[in-house]
Amino acid sequence: NKYNNFDIELKEQIHILNNHLDKVFCLSILKDGRLVSGSVDKSIIIYNKETYQPDLTIKEHKGSITCLTILNSGILVSCSFDETIKLFNIKNNEYEILQTLNYHADTVYKIIELKNKSLVSCSKDKSIIFYIKDNNNKYIQDYKITTNSKCCTVIQTKDNEICYSEKTNNSICFFDLNERKLKSKLDNINKHNCQYEWLIMISKDLLLIPGTNKISIIVNKYNLVRVIDIPNSSKITGVCMLNENMLFTGDWSEKI
Repeated sequence: NKYNNFDIELKEQIHILNNHLDKVFCLSILKDGRLVSGSVDKSIIIYNKETYQPDLTIKEHKGSITCLTILNSGILVSCSFDETIKLFNIKNNEYEILQTLNYHADTVYKIIELKNKSLVSCSKDKSIIFYIKDNNNKYIQDYKITTNSKCCTVIQTKDNEICYSEKTNNSICFFDLNERKLKSKLDNINKHNCQYEWLIMISKDLLLIPGTNKISIIVNKYNLVRVIDIPNSSKITGVCMLNENMLFTGDWSEKI
């Protein structure tokens, strides 16, 4: 009863799903409510909502699955170490590959759908690629920007802006979608190791960057406004806000 807003009944775990043969990298929820997982074992599994047994297993990638994204249309999009992005139409317990995108030259870490329905992906090959649909309703490359090092994650921070991380200088970059140019850049954010999906918008104005033993908070005016030390912790990989006053972090030392 310590936290009035923390109204949750703790229970034992309901299920343990052991269907993958290696690390589980990513999870998402399909439009029909089913859980979908991606793994280092190169497979994607879709689970039954009632039994949590696999309804469908997809083995179309030749490398680890790094990201799963559900488009507003319901299409499942996956990224992989095999340098490809694949789009799947999922219907009941069957799937159809709608398209394979081969524009990157190394591991694709993440892909997102922007508010204007276009797509953006980032990669180890030091590039961010923007996609639009052609007259045949297929995604094609619209334009490409080159980053200074491998690009681990990308998120949309405003209608006309995306934010991405660069590995080498631990840089956070803000890119203007209308002018198609870099708007602002912050280097050496406390020497944080920003990877994969570790950029988190905790409100419409605040961007949070998990790191090692601390987290940084940046406002959308591109200023670092706060660094919070987390004593006796390690690399922070999970963050969420319970309410406007309470922040949770999870780290590699097995602590929350």
